[in-house]
Amino acid sequence: MSENCLREISDAEAALTAEIQEDVIAELDCSSEVDDAQILRIIDDRILGRSAEAHIGLQKKQRIRKDIFNSLRGYDILQELMDDDSVTEIMVNGTRNIFYEKNGGMYCWDRHFGTSEHLEDIIQRVISGTNRSVNERFPIADARLADGSRINVVLSPVSLDGPAVTIRRFPKDRIDMKKLIAYGTLSDAEAVLLETIVKEKKNVLISGGTGTGKTTFLNALSDFIGSDERVITIEDSAELQLCAMPNIVRMECRNANTQGIGEISIRTLIRTALRMRPDRIIIGEVRGPEAVDLLQALNTGHSGSLSTIHANSCADVFSRFETMVLTGINIPVEAIRRQMASALQILIHLEREPDKSRKLSEIVEIEAYENGKFTLKPLYQRKQEGNG
Repeated sequence: MSENCLREISDAEAALTAEIQEDVIAELDCSSEVDDAQILRIIDDRILGRSAEAHIGLQKKQRIRKDIFNSLRGYDILQELMDDDSVTEIMVNGTRNIFYEKNGGMYCWDRHFGTSEHLEDIIQRVISGTNRSVNERFPIADARLADGSRINVVLSPVSLDGPAVTIRRFPKDRIDMKKLIAYGTLSDAEAVLLETIVKEKKNVLISGGTGTGKTTFLNALSDFIGSDERVITIEDSAELQLCAMPNIVRMECRNANTQGIGEISIRTLIRTALRMRPDRIIIGEVRGPEAVDLLQALNTGHSGSLSTIHANSCADVFSRFETMVLTGINIPVEAIRRQMASALQILIHLEREPDKSRKLSEIVEIEAYENGKFTLKPLYQRKQEGNG
């Protein structure tokens, strides 16, 4: 069968699906709650009514049924990707360009949304279920989905080529230190070293680029925290999957509402955490002026805290952290560096290799800050294999 013929059949099926979906929507009683079973019954009835005239086979019926249900209750054409546990990232660039990451590789999805309005309807339904909002006035939104995935949305006029959606998904089965060792991220020896670092309550900052597995590594490190410790976690969008801890408080910041009020920032949550008698404070990621509050917390006796930061190397962490502190308070750089040397004790850097594997690159101890320079003691550095 020719490619053109396949496209004609696909277009005809898409048109039929759209017609049946309109019939289903018309029949639904929007004034009352309709459960999934009722929607499926209505879809089946409408498909049955069209099957004779449209010559719908069993496989086509199943596809149409699934597509209509997903458009009304799920993520529409993205649902198939959401159902695939091996898909770790979904990227929607407008209506026609959809990409996804699977097993470390990047692929183009062969399906697309019909119109921008259709895509925006899906976005509004998904975002409304997360207690967040996105519209022309506030065209950017970050939220956490029910399954723990993180979604970012950018609408027009900021996104020039139509709505942009990025969904970062996390494995359902939590990745612990044993799995990281099995994946080749680190060895048993490094795991023993990290266990000692956490149990000695060193303040640890995990650095790396996008997609290097910082949050996953932070999760794994938390396994070494004692069960008798009180842990406070603070995140922009909750992603951490800490092991079962009897004394844990999980907090998530909140965006302002459409009137511009009600925002609860990471800075506010750090200050609140200090009044909650924490043994450890875990911050999902430091990315802005909250670096000021973190330094103050670490310099007032709250040892054993853990966090992550975007940086290209352990050495790059210092300039990144300085910049973030200066966005929150105007003090001399020298004072910032001395506070950093006092507060931060261990830097861990992760890298993503060309083969998409994630590796522990280095572990560094901050010993002192003197004469304008940090004294660093390498505890572990991964040897590069091959030339270069």
